[in-house]
Amino acid sequence: MWHLSYVAIGACLAPRVDGGRLAATLLAFGLAVGVAAHALDELHGRPLRTAIPSGVLIGAAVAGLLGAITLGVVGVHRVGAGLVVFIVIGVALAIGYNLEMFGGRLHNDFFFAASWGSFPVLTAYYAQAETIRIPAVAGAVAAYALSAAQRSLSTPARALRRTVRSLDATITYRDGTTAVLGVDALRSPLESSLKAIAVGMVALAAALATFRFTIR
Repeated sequence: MWHLSYVAIGACLAPRVDGGRLAATLLAFGLAVGVAAHALDELHGRPLRTAIPSGVLIGAAVAGLLGAITLGVVGVHRVGAGLVVFIVIGVALAIGYNLEMFGGRLHNDFFFAASWGSFPVLTAYYAQAETIRIPAVAGAVAAYALSAAQRSLSTPARALRRTVRSLDATITYRDGTTAVLGVDALRSPLESSLKAIAVGMVALAAALATFRFTIR
């Protein structure tokens, strides 16, 4: 939902917002990111340690990408040939990032923020305006920064949740008192921050969409 919010925000930055185009863009990213990307990520290395068969994950990834591509191809007839560039880049990022292709060169902080932050904003804006202007670039920079913050919080949170069995850290304050911190105490503020930002981004996207579709 956090990353789909970038789609709504990008679309709402355009001079005019077409509800049909926005719905199609949201569905396409939902299939590509929500289904295909997560399936590919689990297929490569099993970070969530699920027991989902590899065949099911491959099928979900293929179905998600084909659905997103189909929506994109249909959109080309309304938006124009320029949308093809976004379709190709989107598929390449979804596969390359999550399967850590090219020696993992696409699987890093920069490509995460650019792929799951900036790219949805630019794509959604282009789907509405059929061009890229300054508001789209500014929105993409904001989404990049927020996604970079997400990455910096989620990486240690995942490590503490998935790989650390136990941890004892002692804090010594200036007055000489001490406190012992465990895994939960270190992970809690990270996950609370992620949840709060996620809710905030969804609410912001909903506010912008409501404003754009109800303004007279």
